[in-house]
Order: sequence, then structure tokens, then C-alpha cells
Amino acid sequence: VQLQASGGGLVQAGGSLRLSCTASGGVESINRMGWFRQAPGMERELVARLGSGDDTYYADSVQGRFTISRDNTKNTMYLQMNDLKTEDTGVYYCNMRGYSTDSSIGNFGAWGQGTQVTVSS
Repeated sequence: VQLQASGGGLVQAGGSLRLSCTASGGVESINRMGWFRQAPGMERELVARLGSGDDTYYADSVQGRFTISRDNTKNTMYLQMNDLKTEDTGVYYCNMRGYSTDSSIGNFGAWGQGTQVTVSS
């Protein structure tokens, strides 16, 4: 299973971006989806997570500004980011866990390649 992330870019503070992440390569089901980010010199941190039961988690720093969602028909998840702040700058990574159509693989966990988000003041 491979994940392809897109949607990053350069935006001014207060602006918006929408990130997308699509899974391909034999996805039977996806149980958990999440977006992480890594700022320069910092550890990767969880930004938002979406479970199979539509339960969500947001980091305190993005609560009320970011929204995670998914389109099961496309094996795609999104991160709508509004009112962006300079501290949101970083590389954003998507992560999915689920079950492969290939029974020899079974459960999978995959990361996207990362997409850069830069918020200027």
C-alpha cells in the first residue's frame, strides 16, 4: 500500500490550505487515518486523527482551525487548514492503518512522502 500526499504550499498567515492523501495498491479497508507534522529541529507530532467510527482527535494547537475528513470511495483523506499561523509551518505526513486485499500482507501501516507547508507572516 502506498500513500500519496499533496496540497502543501506557501501561504500567508490567516490563509487556508487543504491537504490530500490517497492510498493505493490493494486497500481492503482503512481503520485509522492521521496527519502528522514535523517542524525544523522538532519531533514529528500528531496533528489530527480520524478513526473508523468517525471519532476524531485534534492537537490543542489546531483545534477549531483544522478539520480532518475522508472519502472512503476514493481511499482519500483530507486536512482542511484554516486561519494558518506561522507555527503551523512544517512537513506534513499522512498515515493510514488498515487491511490489505492481499491476504499475505494482512494489516498494513503506511506513511505518505510528506508535503511542505510554509506559513509566512
